Amino acid sequence: MKHFLWGVFAIVIFAIVFIINGQKIGPAEIGPAGRDDGFAIPNGAGERENAKKETYVIPEEGGDNLNIVWSGGKCEGSGLVEFGTLPMKAEDFSMYLPYGMLADAHVTPIDHGYFSPMIPDSLRDTYEVRAIADGTIVRIGTRNKVVGDQNHNQIRPVEYRLDIEHTCTVYSYFDLVTSLAPGIQAHLDKAGGTGFFGRIPIKEGQLIGRIGGQTLDFGVYNNDVRLSGFVNPKSYYGEPWKIHTDDLYKYFKEPAKSILLAKNPRQAEPRGGRIDYDIPGKAIGNWFVEGTNGYKGVSQDRYWDGHLALVYDFLDPTLIQFSIGNFGGKAKQFGVKNNIPDPATVDTSTGLVRYELVQSSYMDKQTGQGWRMMNVVDDVVGVNTEFVEGTALIQMIEDGRLKAEVFPGKKAAQVSGFTEKARVFER
Repeated sequence: MKHFLWGVFAIVIFAIVFIINGQKIGPAEIGPAGRDDGFAIPNGAGERENAKKETYVIPEEGGDNLNIVWSGGKCEGSGLVEFGTLPMKAEDFSMYLPYGMLADAHVTPIDHGYFSPMIPDSLRDTYEVRAIADGTIVRIGTRNKVVGDQNHNQIRPVEYRLDIEHTCTVYSYFDLVTSLAPGIQAHLDKAGGTGFFGRIPIKEGQLIGRIGGQTLDFGVYNNDVRLSGFVNPKSYYGEPWKIHTDDLYKYFKEPAKSILLAKNPRQAEPRGGRIDYDIPGKAIGNWFVEGTNGYKGVSQDRYWDGHLALVYDFLDPTLIQFSIGNFGGKAKQFGVKNNIPDPATVDTSTGLVRYELVQSSYMDKQTGQGWRMMNVVDDVVGVNTEFVEGTALIQMIEDGRLKAEVFPGKKAAQVSGFTEKARVFER
């Protein structure tokens, strides 16, 4: 059985790492508030001729208000909208992966999902990307390098991110688009070619661009929603949309909704996934090294270095996941041997906790076979391997403060306590 699990583990991890670093699933995000993840966005309202790569500074007050940071104070309309068109044709994507994945530089749960093309290694621009509803493109970002610790900063063909306003309440976004429709590209070119900040009206079903050889990022954000599982919202000013992440299934109407449900391997509720796990006084959730500006971090190059997450797997939420931005110099994600203790039960009374870190993979429970995230199955379960890759030592020292240290290559019995390398994390 051990040999079987190791085989599953090796295949799945290879596939996931290849997908991430080949930008089939990409940890790169747009870079506001002083962070630059390879995107260029002009600063200021309206189209800018000859726009150069600049930092978009988010105001301290209202720093997560998408009406300001995305729409530049010019949003129109209010209330919810219905999405009637899928971003990709049903026959063009094999699977939809929901919110909450952990991968490489995505140390904390990911705030968007992924449309996986029917042919994963297709050529660039193979598939159409279309508008899900009427709206206005308010920002376009460009990227030409890999973001993450695998193939870090490797130069690659340009990709595009689009932030879309549907009303002052509802926003959506696409990322990893490999080319833009000519009319949209013309607006970007007029603004200098590297970034756009303005207003481009679009209609439901309109061709936005194309994608190929990688997944399509897609997320929905409600400016009136503030996720309660982030106990310190200001820590997320580095990605101001994150606390507004909303379940896409609330917005898609039939038949698009049923198609998305059928192609989603997550069976647990909410089917759209979850990203916010913080509980005051408990170890569960997201953490950031003290004094590192929360999600924003201190280095634009590796902003994730000080991130830590103790959460649950995005497909099988019975499985504990330990994710950290610096495990021997690189971001890594792990399962926990024996899957205990539940971080939702760890508080100041618990004392020192030793998590033995192992790799996780997936299995189709109905067949008992390993599952490689290449097709949809109805009963995916997480499986931990036996080999211990290291130990994490954590301790809640007070409400809102967690002490942690990782020991690569060591088992729990080899770790007696914290060293001078331990770091204190805050929400």
